[in-house]
Parts: sequence; structure tokens; C-alpha cells
Amino acid sequence: MTPQLSELDVQNLRHLLGGYDTSCCKMTEYANQASDQQIKQFFLKAAQSAKENKQQLMHFLG
Repeated sequence: MTPQLSELDVQNLRHLLGGYDTSCCKMTEYANQASDQQIKQFFLKAAQSAKENKQQLMHFLG
């Protein structure tokens, strides 16, 4: 028996997924603007992490 998600659960998941998209875009933009290579790599890694987290969550929900 699979538990059903409530409407609030679905709204929270939608918000979380959107947050991952926003984080990925912002971190990528910060990386593009960074001149220091360590900072650039930090933001690129953060962007990749957000993208992977969204993909993993979508896989679990799929």
C-alpha cells in the first residue's frame, strides 16, 4: 500500500523543486561572475549539487 500525498505535501514538493531550480541558476550565475577560481569552483559545485538533488527527488517521485 503506497501512502497518498496530501495537497500540502504536493505544494511543498513543488516549492522544493522550484528552489532547486532557482539555486542552480543563481549559483551558476555567481560562478560566471567570479574571478577567483576557487570561488568559481565552489559555486559550480553548488549548482551541480542542486541539479542532482532535483533529479534525485524527481526520480523518487516518478
